[in-house]
Amino acid sequence: MIIKERGRHMYLIMVSLFATALLSLILTPLIRRLAFKVGAVDNPNTRRVNKIPMPTMGGLAIFIAFNASNFLLLRKQYPTNQVWILFVAECVIVATGIIDDIYELKPKQKIIGITLAALIVYFFAHVRMTTLTVPFFGTLNLGWLSLPITVIWILAITNAINLIDGLDGLATGVSIIALFTSGLTGFFFLNVTSTFVSIMMFTLVAALIGFLPFNFHPAKIYLGDTGALFIGFMISVFSLYGLKNATFITIVIPVIILGVPITDTVYAILRRVLNKKPISQADKHHLHHRLMEMGLSHTQTVLVIYGIALIFSFISLLYPISNVVGSILLTVATLFGLELFVESIGLVGSQRRPLLKWIGRVMKKESRISTHLSKKSKKKDKDQ
Repeated sequence: MIIKERGRHMYLIMVSLFATALLSLILTPLIRRLAFKVGAVDNPNTRRVNKIPMPTMGGLAIFIAFNASNFLLLRKQYPTNQVWILFVAECVIVATGIIDDIYELKPKQKIIGITLAALIVYFFAHVRMTTLTVPFFGTLNLGWLSLPITVIWILAITNAINLIDGLDGLATGVSIIALFTSGLTGFFFLNVTSTFVSIMMFTLVAALIGFLPFNFHPAKIYLGDTGALFIGFMISVFSLYGLKNATFITIVIPVIILGVPITDTVYAILRRVLNKKPISQADKHHLHHRLMEMGLSHTQTVLVIYGIALIFSFISLLYPISNVVGSILLTVATLFGLELFVESIGLVGSQRRPLLKWIGRVMKKESRISTHLSKKSKKKDKDQ
């Protein structure tokens, strides 16, 4: 009887997810028409890859499909206070994105909108970091630091997703991979007593899947800031449910899962600091720009970055089954490999490749030693 009830429960969730994807698929063309009417359009310029005016605000279809499913189909799966508070915060984010897509807000104005939404989930949903457990050092109570750390986390992840939204289907596909992986790890390892977070993640994945056919190259509609900010905000909040009592593992897993947007953001900041440019100044040296400059087509670049996102996801799945030492070694190996990749494509700059240069010096030194020993050995054999 219990097994039958669980089977029925899972069936209802699966049907709801399918309905979410279908609703998103139906809504997207309607939102496309609305975007043209309200002036939410990206016009071609030196920073854009589109050659014709492209409607944005596509994230509105994802937002509507996601919440329609939450309130109408999956309502019994969620705590009442959490779903309503999250919805209010989502509305703030989506409103910020819509205004930006139509009128183009300044970076500081967008930060105000994201911060307001972050404060809503912090004070009313109590989604926050409260303690941090560091291997070999013990548990640290964050106290008053809980607020700034939580807000900074939400701002960082939200803007990271926004930054990679530079090619057709890129942010959508990477977010699908990240959310699906987060849902799996959350369901089986991190949120055993709060499975509603994983169900929400899978619901958002379904909404994104319904939107992707219209967003993949050649795109018919963009996510816009409406979508990029909404997706980034939701990913950051979902991850915080597993970070309330943060440990090395619970922090590393979402960071690794979000390896693509976080890497692009960190190296973009580093690149601008080294070049003495404002951090908020846009450029055309992001990960997708570098790959296209290497000769990859639009579609090939997106698929390669999907592949990188999948690699990060596979690595993240190893953490829950590793001990602390294994997790540390896995992190070091991942960072080493990531730095090699970043330097090889010149993400910071063609001249800034410290690790590759160091490896080159070591290899030359080893080569000289090997040549010297070889000559010495030949001379010895000749003398004999």
